Amino acid sequence: MSMRAAVSFAALLAASVATFGAPVFAAGEPISPIEPAKITNPGLVELGKKLYFDPRLSKSGFISCNSCHNLSMGGTDNLKTSIGHNWQQGPINSPTVLNSSLNVAQFWDGRALTLQEQAGGPIANPGEMGSTHALAVEVLRSIPEYQKEFAEVFGETTITIEEVTKAIAAFEETLVTPNSRFDQWLKGDKKALTTVELEGYELFKDSGCTACHNGSAVGGNTFQKMGVVEPYKTNNPAEGRIAVTKEEADRFNFKVPTLRNVALTYPYFHDGEAATLSDAVDVMGRIQLGKKFSTDENAKIVAFLKTLTGDQPSFALPILPPSTDKTPKPHPFD
Repeated sequence: MSMRAAVSFAALLAASVATFGAPVFAAGEPISPIEPAKITNPGLVELGKKLYFDPRLSKSGFISCNSCHNLSMGGTDNLKTSIGHNWQQGPINSPTVLNSSLNVAQFWDGRALTLQEQAGGPIANPGEMGSTHALAVEVLRSIPEYQKEFAEVFGETTITIEEVTKAIAAFEETLVTPNSRFDQWLKGDKKALTTVELEGYELFKDSGCTACHNGSAVGGNTFQKMGVVEPYKTNNPAEGRIAVTKEEADRFNFKVPTLRNVALTYPYFHDGEAATLSDAVDVMGRIQLGKKFSTDENAKIVAFLKTLTGDQPSFALPILPPSTDKTPKPHPFD
């Protein structure tokens, strides 16, 4: 699917929501359960796992994919904006990698359509990992164990950046989080949620939150304007989809974030300005829905949101192959 087709799909879904209400999925609800990942190529996934954790893909030899998308911290770094090469302050909040395969596109502005396309961006970004695709590939080619593993997975000895990003994306596709208490409730366990949590879910639906936060990821499938009822005030320079489409109508349109595992992925919004879930619920109510939630209503919605935390990825950490005398040396302070 092309980027334009993906955007058209998102626009169509948004239009259908505006016309007919939130789409209906499992159990007659606007949210559907997440299913466990199905691994069809374990060798590719295992290689991608190593690359995801390997800091040698960065110029400093210190920053890996896991640095900003920490799998011990909900797939984020829990910072307002991430820290890049040479301690540079990142321009935007790091979105969670968990369930990212369910997104209509990647990055807040959707500039990458696929996980594979996204995986190549940070490596060559001077403000993130600070390397180049050529240097990252040179590092991998200098390590015999990687040469062997790439040959086993791809059937050829030449390592390319396309193979690197394909492997990372394959691993990221496995990072889904099924079996949340809310999923258990959707599947028929009516004791999985408390009365307060159910009241919070009803408020969430009745207030209109599911117009944007729906589907298995509870978001991630459309781009929407931030600040529908009143403008959102921020010092962050990011302007959303307009950076990709160059169309004025897309100014301050951002990809709707997934609410899966949202209790773990603080702080919130593209600028990280909402420190807590309560803050985020309050702001979203006011600027998106024109509604001021009472303290009790806010607490109930937050209680519901916390039920969206699913089983976190669990696996043995990869043992990375050692560098050789031919491996380009890292430059952490350049």
